Parts: sequence; C-alpha cells; structure tokens
Amino acid sequence: MALLNSLFSGVSGLRNHQAMMDVIGNNIANVNTIGYKGSRVTFSDTFNQLIKSGTNAKKGTGGTNSMQVGLGMKINSIDRNWNQGTFERTGITTDLALQGPGLFVLKSNGSQIYSRAGAFIFDAEGQLVNPQNGAIVQGKVANGLGEIPAGNATQDIKIDKNLKLPAVATQNIVWGGNLESGSATKRTDIVEMSGNYKNDDSVAHATEDEQTYTIYGLDGTEYQLKTSYDSTAYSAGPPETNADYTLNYEILDKNGNALSTPVSGTQALTFDSTSNKNTTAALILTGDGNNINFELNFNGLSRNSAPTSVSTKIDKNEEAEIVNGTVTIYDSLGSAHSLSIQYTHIDSNAWSWKIEDPSTGTIVNASPNESSGTILFKPDGTIDQIKQGNTLVSSLPEIQFTPESGADAMKVKLNFGSGTNGITQTSLGSQVQALSQDGSSAASLANLNVDQYGNIVGIFTNGSSQTLAQVMVATFTNLNGLTSIGDNMYQVSANAGDPRISTPGTESSTTIQSGALEQSNVDLTEEFTKMIVSQRGFQANARVVTTADALLQEITNLIR
Repeated sequence: MALLNSLFSGVSGLRNHQAMMDVIGNNIANVNTIGYKGSRVTFSDTFNQLIKSGTNAKKGTGGTNSMQVGLGMKINSIDRNWNQGTFERTGITTDLALQGPGLFVLKSNGSQIYSRAGAFIFDAEGQLVNPQNGAIVQGKVANGLGEIPAGNATQDIKIDKNLKLPAVATQNIVWGGNLESGSATKRTDIVEMSGNYKNDDSVAHATEDEQTYTIYGLDGTEYQLKTSYDSTAYSAGPPETNADYTLNYEILDKNGNALSTPVSGTQALTFDSTSNKNTTAALILTGDGNNINFELNFNGLSRNSAPTSVSTKIDKNEEAEIVNGTVTIYDSLGSAHSLSIQYTHIDSNAWSWKIEDPSTGTIVNASPNESSGTILFKPDGTIDQIKQGNTLVSSLPEIQFTPESGADAMKVKLNFGSGTNGITQTSLGSQVQALSQDGSSAASLANLNVDQYGNIVGIFTNGSSQTLAQVMVATFTNLNGLTSIGDNMYQVSANAGDPRISTPGTESSTTIQSGALEQSNVDLTEEFTKMIVSQRGFQANARVVTTADALLQEITNLIR
C-alpha cells in the first residue's frame, strides 16, 4: 500500500506542476497584452496518513511525537498580480491608462463588466467603446453648461461629434497691467494771454483778432478755446486817449461744435493808466461737468500804441503718451468687434479712461453708460476709486454697445481689477491689456482632450473648451475575487465585494493618463525562472513515479 501512496503522490506532483506550467505559459503568451495582470500558482500539501499518534510525557518517560506520511500535494491558489504596469505612449486621445488600483467600468448587453485595458474608440453613434466587443465605457455626461452631475450613477459615455456652441455676447472684460506714474500729464491748468492791444482812439473794433487754441480737460478730453476782442474808441483829446477792450471767449469740442452746456462769455480788460499793463484778475473757467477747469490769465497783456499782437501760452499741454488697450468682444450673433480703451495721465495718481467707438457699432454715451471716466490710484499704486463720467462707481463701470450687425444691444462691464491683480500705477513702463472677456463666437467641436480626472473636454473652433463627460472608475475590496471573461474583461463573482464607483483623482486614488496604454506586468525573467523550477519539479515527480513502479515490479517478481 505504501508504494501506491508514493505513486499517487508523484502523480499529484506531476498534475499540479503541469498546472503551474499552464499558468506560466499563459503569462508569457500575454506578455504584450495591454492591461494584462500576470498570475501565479501556490501549492500546499494534501492529506497526511497518521502512522503513530504522539504521547504526553509521563513520570519517568518523555513524550513522543506523531508520525505522518504525506499523500501528495495540491494547488493552494492561483492569484493575479495586480501591480501597476508600465505605460506606453501612443498619442491617441482615447487611449486611456489607469494609474492606481481602479478599473474602467463598461456595459455590454446590459451587464456591467470591468477592465484595465483602455484602448477605446468612438463608434458611429459617438459612444466610447471597446473596439473588440463593443462594450460601452460608463461615466457621467455633462449638461449643456458643461457641468458634471453629482453622485455615482453612471451612463453610457456618448459625445455628439456635430456638437456646436452658440454665440455668447460679451458681458465682462477684465483688464490688467500698469500705467507709468511718471508719464506726461495732458490737461490744461493755465491759459496765459500775453502781447499788446493797440491803443486806437479813432476806430471802434468789434470781434477782432479771432484765434483758436487746443486745450484739454481734466480727463484729457480735447477742446477748442476760441478768443477775440472788442474795443470802443474815445476822442478825449491829445496826445492819446484810452480805449476800452473786452475779451470774448468760447469753449467748443474738438470738432469746433458748441458744447451741450455752453461755456462762453466776455471779460472787460482793465489797464494801468501809467504802465499800460493789464490789471484784470484771472478768470477761472469751468464747465462740461467740471471736466473743464483752468485759469485764464491776462497778466501778460498791455495796451499801447504798438500794433495789436496777442499770443497765448498754455501750461501743462504736454504731448502725453496715449496708453491703448484693445480687446475683441462678441455680440449675440457671434460677430467680433474690436473695442479699444485709451488711458491718459491727467494728474498725480489720476488717469482718464475712454472707450473708442468700434467701426462696427456705437457706444451709447447717455447716462449712466458714459464711455469715459477716471481712475484714481492710492500712493501704493493700487486703485482707490473709479469714476464713470463724473460719478463715483461703487461696483464696475458699464458701457452699452449697439452693434451694426443687427445683434442685441450689449451691456459690458469693465473690470479694472483690485490690488496688484488689476491695473496698477507704478514707475514701471505702461502696458495695459485685456486679461479675459467672457464672450465667444458660435463654434463647432474640433478636438477632444481627457484629463487626469477622467474629464472629456471638448475643444471648439473658437478656442473655447467645455467639459462633455467624465470617465468613472471602480475599485473592489478584493480584486482577486474578480473572474476573467476574456477580452481583457472581468466580472464580479463571489468574494470580490461590491464595486465602488468613484471619480478619478478625487474620490478615488486612481488617475487617468490619456494618450497612453498600460502594458502587461508580466516579468519574463521571473517567468523563465519559474519555468525552470516547474520543469525540475515535474522531472522529480516523474522520477518518483518510475521508481515506485520499479519497486512494484520487484514485488510482483517475488512469486516467480
């Protein structure tokens, strides 16, 4: 009987080492299978025949051990090695590799299955599928605003390749940059008239010596100052009489048109009878919402027999550098419009801003949609106050633009920022630009990207992007409880636990790499080593069988 036991033990060794070779052969066959996880075999002994039971120690004698003879071996387990495989870069957006313990969730014929192989494609219906068996990748599909729904309920990932984004009218423009604090100041502080009025006692002069000068308001707006004089002649006797002079003045816009609220008048000029120098006090001219505010000074005027010749010196009419910022905005039809804003240094820590009319529409200037204003800065160079027109703005300036394209009138807010994140005034050079605007033209889907969180992001022809869907992953308490069903797929079976569906990179530690595939984690060096071990084990057990057979042959020969 003992020889039969050794024979059966050898047979069990042969059978199970053959199973080990089967596992090794399968691993080597799948050395280039994407997402494949190698398997291993572990053995354990089987029943043991009890020859003698052990005894406890007694007085005067010691205890004895049990005696057993093993009856062979069996397979203890066949486990998968779920260690991470290396990534192979493919550059194909829909090739997805998992970094971490998660698995892709797919659905085929109503059954939910799982896989580590991420070689997916979009089918004719726009569904993200496994190309071998058509299993559809599961995840969450975004709404029309690009928002992913909450929760872990999954659905088929389906992307409409003909998806289009409607035009979005610009509502907000964010500006940033710097305005150089040492820039020239373009405003008129003093207009000083100098020269001579001829003391003519014989002729009365009306509206003579008419001249026009360019002046600037506090916000840098250009105006015209128009002056002339009238005089009355007297015949009081020799040697010379005194003529009275009256200055006429009027302020016009830069095109020579009268202002909506006229700024004009006359000023009688007085002269010292001895020195003939002007003694008229300076005149302060204001208007156009206090944007005009300068001193008209007559100290340089005199009256004598020399010919009339009057000139004007304008203080602070510097040739200031205009700082321009331009941005493209969009109307409700998606038409693009180039909107420019000019910044002009008007005083210490004060700059004017003015929106230029685009050639494709009109800026409405009626209050409260003034297209110009003032930015006041703090000593640290950050914005202190913003005025639209002459009104202090508590929120953001807003302009109204009427496009010529037939689109709706637009209300656009100008965000000059705050602190160092907006427009500043420092000693650095001037450079202002639009950081962002929230409008866009109509666009069609041009490309897709997938980020590490599984978000499938659509890239549109206007440069906009929008989240369209999100790939979800599943994790299990016991991955070795899953059952392989071929095609790199697994299904849930006993002892795997329930799948936990979660978001990559946030709820799950698993992240997704787009444009790459996870390679098999089979180590050929290890597999060939195990192959040698399996072969030697098989040979040794075969020797046990042949030896036991030889001994049995000797026993049968005893009857001869």
